[in-house]
Amino acid sequence: MTDAGKSIGFLMHDVSRLMRRNFLRRAQKLGLSQAQWMTLFRVYRHEGVKQITLAESMEIQPITLARLIDSLEESGLVDRRRDPDDRRAFRIYLTEKAHPFLDEVQPLLEETRETAMVGFTEQEKTDLLQKLSHIKQNLQDAECLALQEANDRNNNDND
Repeated sequence: MTDAGKSIGFLMHDVSRLMRRNFLRRAQKLGLSQAQWMTLFRVYRHEGVKQITLAESMEIQPITLARLIDSLEESGLVDRRRDPDDRRAFRIYLTEKAHPFLDEVQPLLEETRETAMVGFTEQEKTDLLQKLSHIKQNLQDAECLALQEANDRNNNDND
């Protein structure tokens, strides 16, 4: 295995951490924590997501997410509504106040991306995104296969 193959996970983790830190430094004037930003962006991408699904996708405990949602609700950025199909569940939505707030963030995200990609040609940027997307898909496929195999074993054990 090459040195690159041995360290790709660490390198991707470091790049992600540094991009997040760069963005948060730019965005600190807007007054949200890293966890609040992550929550807000997930809701933006998946408007109306169930609170439990959001916690799972963020890999945090439901009670931790509940506190984050509470603080975002108090700031007027999200709204928590009962799921009409499941009275025990809540769905999370952005408020009208969140949209202009997120519009302020877009230039900060772009500045962070530009900083990260200094020295890359447009083709290199495109190639990098394609390769990262391919890695992501490979790992998602492996996760689905592992879950299916675990379900199959579980079903065989119950027979």
